Amino acid sequence: MSANDKVAVGLVQMKCEPGNKSANLERAEHLLAELAGRVRIACLPEMLEVGYDLGGLGAALFELAEPVPGPTSDRLALLARKLGFAIVGGVTERDPDVADLLYDTAILLDREGELVGRYRKSHLYPTEHAFFRPGSELPVFELAGLRIGIAICFEHAFPQIFTTLARRGAALVVNPSAVPVGFGHLQDLRTRARAQDNQIFVAAVNHVGKEGRVTYCGRSQVADPRGELVALAPDAAEAAIVAELDLAIIRQQRKQEPTFRALRPELYDM
Repeated sequence: MSANDKVAVGLVQMKCEPGNKSANLERAEHLLAELAGRVRIACLPEMLEVGYDLGGLGAALFELAEPVPGPTSDRLALLARKLGFAIVGGVTERDPDVADLLYDTAILLDREGELVGRYRKSHLYPTEHAFFRPGSELPVFELAGLRIGIAICFEHAFPQIFTTLARRGAALVVNPSAVPVGFGHLQDLRTRARAQDNQIFVAAVNHVGKEGRVTYCGRSQVADPRGELVALAPDAAEAAIVAELDLAIIRQQRKQEPTFRALRPELYDM
């Protein structure tokens, strides 16, 4: 990664139909196609293939979940190859060996459709414990020439996650989300705060519209290392937006305010 490099990243804000994988993947494909030739990486929301109406889906979620690799990841891989960019997106993962063991997962596919890796949500929202097992790692991935970390939805509430990923070299943290109306102020504040705290880029990519019993607030966004928004989607419509990440800003901000040189993790007793 060159300090002068600029990376175009797309965010796909979409409305999902709970439980309807075919319809949701068709919507994702339609919106992703708008980014062809414009981005190096495209990001999709949390649980994009089934929607996030956990109460409405109930036990059906255990039948809808798939292993990774599986049909959903294969279809996204095909799109990556077809459209010529890497894809990051949230899926509902079923453990291939243990029955009824699910993870809220984000997968990363390169532009050739190869599975670069996965992140299993490690800090679950209270209602998610009825469905998911938490992951146990905070990995950083190399994707399209960029070091990327993942924090899923509620995890934007934990500054420690973002600092850990930044210390491990992440220049961008992608936050696939399902943030409902009434919580949008948290997404707005935390996206900018996590970016400025760690002098990195943060991309929050959200659902929008009504899905079952829940209405989502949209406002997918990218914040830069200064905590300033560089891209923002509407609050009530699907969108495919593009943000250009000027990676030189990371170095500029860390030179101006060298917080990572002053960091003393051994002093912070949690």
